[in-house]
Amino acid sequence: MMRMPAEFARHERTVMCWPARHELYGQRLGDAYLAHASVARTISGFEPVTMIANHQDIERAAAQCGSTVEVVALPIDDSWFRDTGPIYVSDGLQRVGTSWKFNSWGGKYLPYDNDAKVAAAWLHLRGETNRSIDMVLEGGSITTNGEGTLLTTEQCLLNKNRNPHLSREQIEARLRSELGQERVVWLPHGLHLDDGTDGHVDNVAAFADEQTVVLQGCDDTAEPDHQRMAVNRRVVEDAGFIVREVPVLPFTDVDGRRVVVPYVNFYVVNGGVIVPVCGHPADDDVLALLGEWFPSREVVGLDVGEILAYGGGGIHCITQQIPAL
Repeated sequence: MMRMPAEFARHERTVMCWPARHELYGQRLGDAYLAHASVARTISGFEPVTMIANHQDIERAAAQCGSTVEVVALPIDDSWFRDTGPIYVSDGLQRVGTSWKFNSWGGKYLPYDNDAKVAAAWLHLRGETNRSIDMVLEGGSITTNGEGTLLTTEQCLLNKNRNPHLSREQIEARLRSELGQERVVWLPHGLHLDDGTDGHVDNVAAFADEQTVVLQGCDDTAEPDHQRMAVNRRVVEDAGFIVREVPVLPFTDVDGRRVVVPYVNFYVVNGGVIVPVCGHPADDDVLALLGEWFPSREVVGLDVGEILAYGGGGIHCITQQIPAL
């Protein structure tokens, strides 16, 4: 059957997008360029990488990413290809790109016309099959173990700015049928400060293998996320999974704005795990923990967490895997 593979399964390549919404980063746009290029170059040491850029940004992207990263021109509005790109399903012999409706996280950023079309444009560029689905969904709002279980959050998928005409049961049925899932586990919460995506699951949970979920915790009892993450843990344990919890949730200030940098917004690549860090005292300890939980992969921390969080996401949010056949 056609099913969405787990992220920890083999990839053919990773696809990213070059920063394009200048007002998102303001005077920090140069830092955003450097961060995206650093992530792309690092991943290219593990698997092929393609960077999508607007035509006017091709030369800059190619120069900063270097010769190990392919750069192609497609119209885009923003750089969050996890949410705008296709979500692939595969039976191991063939794969299909599913392109869902994109409404800029409930109409938060304008314009988004190009981002609403970039999944189909990418699939057309690559000569791959595109299955268009009439439901709003972002890739960062779901994660799967590749064996028929999908995790998501009520905070995001039940938000009335996504699919107000659909019930929870209808949303779940569509996820199961289109992505080849047998069950959907609904976590109540994303992160408290995650207003941008309304609580994407990729900030709080990721599969390490078919039976193990890495959860973001928060050991600061003064933070709202302390209780929220504890509730998520109980739901995952009740669903029968092994839990590995990252106990520390870093916060930092960027130009006077408080942002959160979840370690769990890491990206699993062929032979590696790329982790956002921000100079927090717990960085080394968390990287060591992830090394224990992903014993066959090299764990790499990249100090890009602060600038990507300032823009509204993290390493996982700017990447999208194409499963290998």
